[in-house]
Amino acid sequence: MTWILVAVLVVLVVVLAALLMRSRRSQRLQEDFGPEYHRAIEERGDRREAEAELAERRERRAQLDIRPLEPGARDRYAERWQAAQRRFVDEPAQAVGEADALVSAVMSERGYPVSDEFDQRAADISVDHPVVVEHYRAAHAISLRATAGDAGTEDLRQAMVHFRALFDELLGREERTDREQRTYRDEHEPTHATKERT
Repeated sequence: MTWILVAVLVVLVVVLAALLMRSRRSQRLQEDFGPEYHRAIEERGDRREAEAELAERRERRAQLDIRPLEPGARDRYAERWQAAQRRFVDEPAQAVGEADALVSAVMSERGYPVSDEFDQRAADISVDHPVVVEHYRAAHAISLRATAGDAGTEDLRQAMVHFRALFDELLGREERTDREQRTYRDEHEPTHATKERT
C-alpha cells in the first residue's frame, strides 16, 4: 500500500512539474511575441500548435546572423526613404514599390533571408519585431493590390505608413531590454498605429 501511495505521489509531482514547465513556456512565448502570440493562436486554432510554431520561428532565427546596420548604411537608407516619401506626392504607386524594395534591402543587409516566400520573411521578422510585423503584412497586402491596380491613394498612403513602421525598427531600434520591449508593445499596438506620419 505504501508503494502505491509513493507511486501516485511521484506521478502527481511529475504531472505538476510538466504543467508548470508548459505554463512557463507559454508565458515566455507570450511575453516575447506579444500580439503575434495571439495572432498565431487565432490562425492555428490550437494553442499547442501555435506555440510549437513560434518556438520553431525562434530556433530558425537563432541560426541567422542578424547584425545591426553600420552608421553609414543607416544614413544612406534614411536618405533613400526620404526620397521615396517625396516621390509619393507625384507617383504614389511607384513610391510604395520603392518602400517595399527598401525594406527588403535593409532586411537583407541586416542578415534576414529575403529570397524566401513572404510568409517566411514575416515569420523571421516576427521574432525580433513582433509588434511591427503586422505592419509589414498590411503593407505587403496593399502593395500586391497596387500591383493589380486595385489600390487608391489613401491605401497607398497607409502602405507607406506600414512600411515606415518596420523600416524604422530595422534601421536601428532593434536592441532593447525585455522591459523596454514590453513597454513599447503596450504603447504601440499595431492596430492603433495607422496615424503615424509617413
